[in-house]
Amino acid sequence: MITRRTALIGTAVAAVAAAAPALAQEQLAAAAAGTASADGLPHVKAKLVAPPAVMAHEQVATGGPKVVEFTMTIHEKQIVVDDEGTTFQAMTFDGSMPGPTMVVHEGDYLQLTLVNPDTNTMPHNIDFHAATGALGGAKLTFINPGEQATLRFKATRAGVFVYHCAPEGMVPWHVVSGMSGTVMVLPRGGLKDAEGRPLRYDRAYTIGEFDLYIPRDEDGNYKTYESPGDAYADTIEVMRRLIPTHVVFNGAKGALTGDNAMTAKVGETVLFIHSQANRDTRPHLIGGHGDWVWEAGKFANPPERDLETWFVRGGSAGAALYTFRQPGIYAYVNHNLIEAAELGATAHVKVEGEWNDDLMTQISGPAPIAV
Repeated sequence: MITRRTALIGTAVAAVAAAAPALAQEQLAAAAAGTASADGLPHVKAKLVAPPAVMAHEQVATGGPKVVEFTMTIHEKQIVVDDEGTTFQAMTFDGSMPGPTMVVHEGDYLQLTLVNPDTNTMPHNIDFHAATGALGGAKLTFINPGEQATLRFKATRAGVFVYHCAPEGMVPWHVVSGMSGTVMVLPRGGLKDAEGRPLRYDRAYTIGEFDLYIPRDEDGNYKTYESPGDAYADTIEVMRRLIPTHVVFNGAKGALTGDNAMTAKVGETVLFIHSQANRDTRPHLIGGHGDWVWEAGKFANPPERDLETWFVRGGSAGAALYTFRQPGIYAYVNHNLIEAAELGATAHVKVEGEWNDDLMTQISGPAPIAV
C-alpha cells in the first residue's frame, strides 16, 4: 500500500532526480583530472567533534600541504527545540545542528566521504562555500539513501565558510531543517592582525544559528511528524511566510546555556565562529566585545577591532576573537533582541577567574533616592 509518507518521499526523490541531470562525461573527466596535484601528499584522518567544540588542530601549519580526510554521516531524526517539548524533524550532518566544523590550512586538500544510510528517507549532498566548481561539490556528492560519495577539493582561500545540503528543488527546506555547518581554512602562518602580528586563541567554539519553521494545527499547537517527508508540505507553507517560529543556536533553545554553556577563564582568548546559512544575524557578547573580528569571515582581509556587535550575512560565517577580562556568565546573543529573548537565539559563556574592580565596581547599591 502506498501511504502518504511514501508518496511524499517518492515525489521528493523523483523531483530532485529530474532536476539534477547526470554530469556530462567531460565534466567527470575534468574532475578526475584535477586529482593530479594532490598525488603524493601525505593523508591525515581527522576526528570531528560535535559543536560547539571544534576539532583539535594546529593554528600554525607545520610541514607542507596535505590531504585531510573526513567522514560525515547524514542523520534524519526528531529533535526537541524548546522547553515546551516542541519536536522538529531535523536533517543533520553527523547528528548535530550545525554539523561539525572541519579545519584545514590554506593549500591543504579537504577530502570528505559523505554517507547517506539506507535508514534515511531523503537524497542529500553537500555544497562547500570554500570550494570551487560543481556547485561547491553538490553536483559530485548527490547520494540517495544507502549510498556514499567521496569529494576532494583544494582549500585555496583562508577563512570560515558555510557548508550546507543543496539537493536541487529542495535547498531551502534542507538548510532550515538543520543541514549546515562550517569549514575553517586557516592561513598556514596562523591568524594575523592588520599589521601582520600573530593572533592566537586558547579555545574555539562554533555557534550555528538556525531559523526554524514548525507548522501548527488549527488550534495553534505545534504539529508532530513521523519523518521529514511527512513534514515537507506543511513546512514549506510556513517557510514561504518568512516568519520563523524559532531562532536558535545549535539546534534548540537553551542548547548553549546552563550545563551546556561554553566555558573560559579570565585571560583566555576565545575564537567564536558564527554561521547562518539562511538569514542575516548580528552576534553580540553582552559584557564583552569583539577584540578582533573578521565580519565577513575571510582571513586574507584585516580584522576589525573593538566591535560591540558584528554582522554575519545569511549564507556565510564570521569569526571573532575576545580575551575575557572579568569572570561571570556572559550572554552571547543575536542582537535582534526579539529573536534572542522570544525565539531562542541566546547562548552563555561561563567564565572563571578573579574580578577586576578597576574595570568595573559598584560604588553603592540600591538605596532610597536622596532628597
